[in-house]
Amino acid sequence: MMFEAVIFDWDGTLANSMPAIVASFQTTLSEVGCKVPDEFLVRRIGIGARNMFKEALSSCGMSCDEKTVDGLLERKVRRHAELADKIELVDGAQELLDSLRPKVKMALATMSNREVISKLLKQKNLADHFDFVLTVDEVAKPKPNPEVFLKCAAQLNCQPERCVVVEDSVFGVDAAARANMKCIAVPSGAYSKEELALKHPDLIVDSLKEKRKILNYILGC
Repeated sequence: MMFEAVIFDWDGTLANSMPAIVASFQTTLSEVGCKVPDEFLVRRIGIGARNMFKEALSSCGMSCDEKTVDGLLERKVRRHAELADKIELVDGAQELLDSLRPKVKMALATMSNREVISKLLKQKNLADHFDFVLTVDEVAKPKPNPEVFLKCAAQLNCQPERCVVVEDSVFGVDAAARANMKCIAVPSGAYSKEELALKHPDLIVDSLKEKRKILNYILGC
């Protein structure tokens, strides 16, 4: 079966953005005296910056009211955007996107903010590759809630079961399953192949460089 649409995650899946994300969080948290290990943040990438800030502040025994979080988010987004030049696509991402672009609809579903993603897509010459881009700014419930994927499917005018998601996190694999979509998992982010396998994705690849394997699954050829 050939799928009608492919929905990609960004952070850790298409882009090696982890260092920039962690740096922008740590700098912002340090201003309010909150210190957490980098690993604390890395393992939570994908649940949305607002939730990450709330969990970090809570772990430090600090207030995490919405006004405080709003201020932290604003500063974090600005710093993340400033680090855009240091973010590179993962190996195989460009080639895979180029191969899929003429054949299926494509969407980007990311828990990063619109300001950051718009800058990166323009910088990487990828803005025209996606038929639709949805960011954390446009969803009420971040992954593992399926909202982000279901909204993409609706915008692409595709039934969920005709969509396949490409993800690097356990939160994303969970969200895809809850959306009734198939999922290709790639251990290019914070989670190992073994950890992703426990979530039972439909296909696991070692990296996006396994282009032929991925294309065979998506295009049914």
